[in-house]
Amino acid sequence: MHTNLTKSAIAATILALGVSGCADMSATQRGTATGAGAGAALGALIGGTTSGGGSNRAAKGAVLGGAAGAVIGNIWSKRMEQQKQAMEQATRGTGVEVSQTSDNRLKLQIPSDVSFDTGRSDIKPNFQPVLERFATTLNENPATNVVIIGHTDATGNPGINQPLSVDRAARTRDYLAGRGVNPARITIEGRGEREPIASNNDNSGRARNRRVEIYVAEPGRG
Repeated sequence: MHTNLTKSAIAATILALGVSGCADMSATQRGTATGAGAGAALGALIGGTTSGGGSNRAAKGAVLGGAAGAVIGNIWSKRMEQQKQAMEQATRGTGVEVSQTSDNRLKLQIPSDVSFDTGRSDIKPNFQPVLERFATTLNENPATNVVIIGHTDATGNPGINQPLSVDRAARTRDYLAGRGVNPARITIEGRGEREPIASNNDNSGRARNRRVEIYVAEPGRG
């Protein structure tokens, strides 16, 4: 039993180290993956050594530990809470949604009427104050990393929408960099039209799908 248990813990730890070392993962993803693997290893050990343990209990412990570790991998500190509150205050009444994700990231979902006009990637004037305040909070909490994801509606074709979504994320990054945020902390992605949150069959739905999502994480430090 202990041999199988040890193998489970070692396998989970190796997985965590291997996944967290992938070059194409963001710092946020690495923090989540490392936390998940470490939690799985600890869960396997605890599950297998408690009363009535064994391979089944070790496996269940690994699953539960991995779920908990994924959250712990990105911490929610007092600074993160302060940043969330600051952005809630700065965006009140603008339509920007500010939330805490299940894996302890700060999420800003910015609709098209705030961020970008249809088919454009230049930042609108009413988006600038939001980014100004956001840049200030990022500079106040330099341990965080940022992922900016651009989205479009289904108007046009993927050959147009994909680069447009990337350009929107890049323009947002560049604006923050111009306000003192180290661009090395920022990862950008474009999802084109592939992840709609509403129907593309009407103007209202298309407007919701044209958006920018920003995620902020403070990776756990051991």
